[in-house]
Amino acid sequence: MAGHWADFQYEIYLNGMSGAVPRLPTDLTRLEELAEHRLGPGPVGYVAGSAGDGGTARANRAALARRRIVPRMLRDVRERDLSVEVLGRSLPAPLALAPVGVLSIMHPDAETAAARAAAAQGVPYVLSSASSTPMEQVAEAMGDAERWFQLYWGKDREVTRSFLGRAQAAGFSVLVVTLDTPLLSWRPRDLDRAYLPFLHGVGTANYFTDPAFRAGLAKPVHEDPNAAVLHFLGLFGDPGHTWPDLEFLRAHWDGPIVLKGVLHPDDARLAADAGMDGVVVSNHGGRQVAGSVAAADALPRVAAAAGDRLTVLFDSGIRTGDDVFKALALGAEAVLLGRPYVYGLGLDGEAGVTHVIRCLLAELDLTLALSGHTTATALTPDDLTEDPA
Repeated sequence: MAGHWADFQYEIYLNGMSGAVPRLPTDLTRLEELAEHRLGPGPVGYVAGSAGDGGTARANRAALARRRIVPRMLRDVRERDLSVEVLGRSLPAPLALAPVGVLSIMHPDAETAAARAAAAQGVPYVLSSASSTPMEQVAEAMGDAERWFQLYWGKDREVTRSFLGRAQAAGFSVLVVTLDTPLLSWRPRDLDRAYLPFLHGVGTANYFTDPAFRAGLAKPVHEDPNAAVLHFLGLFGDPGHTWPDLEFLRAHWDGPIVLKGVLHPDDARLAADAGMDGVVVSNHGGRQVAGSVAAADALPRVAAAAGDRLTVLFDSGIRTGDDVFKALALGAEAVLLGRPYVYGLGLDGEAGVTHVIRCLLAELDLTLALSGHTTATALTPDDLTEDPA
């Protein structure tokens, strides 16, 4: 890209000369509170909520906050390059938009708006299996931009095979397999409102448009939507999958496969042994295991175990540019951003997602420069210190 991501701040200041100010906060940590005030309690609770008492989500933030950046001075940081090579792909920055399902509960333009915003900034968009929009429609909105497909690995092999074939035909280049959700966790914010969008056929678009899924129905979806929902719920997750089952995915996907939800170094080694290409160090943003280890605390050990055998990505707790800096220093090659862009979508549609991406990368660019660095690939644990617990 021309210039630097940091130039966004001057764009904002110059627009301010005519009285214009950003429609959304530039401190992305404020977006959740704004969403709580402006959007419906069911949808916001579904996005913001976590497993149990929310302790894992808080631990994710605390683990990043506990690490502090140690800036270096008098280094030439005039020219900076945030680009990275990830899974054989050249990306303009170490960022992708994480897979988040059922986005129509936040904005009617749903996944299509988020995907367009990502494409315009050159950032990969990871489409959830549980999207409100069929994968082919999202692909069409993105043109030839980089897109990855996230798989919820269910019980029906034919549906899985069909999803993989459709995703490849639609130009999705990387498969991201979420391992940490064979069952939905105990999520009190949703339970207290009895709020589960899937029961209303929301977040089921890829399934309801899938020939293998529809072959398992006695009647077409529109004739008996409740039966279709129950069929979906019956095959969505599979607690019985084990490491040897990855052979099935490898046989039916021609491209990189990344396992999402890895927190133990031994699981990284097993992923490499199984011929996988990468892992996402993630606890699903605190949504699955109450009391789980914070993702940033797990990252260094997983990165060490992965060595040069796996690409290491990271999510769970990223809110700011300095969070991205810390994740890169702890061993990630890129991060996946989740809730902030979803709040941006809910508050201002596609423009809100664009705002979030540009704010995050401007802040990362400035944090790098002001800490004495010119690339996103040069950071190490020596660039951080850790507050005592």
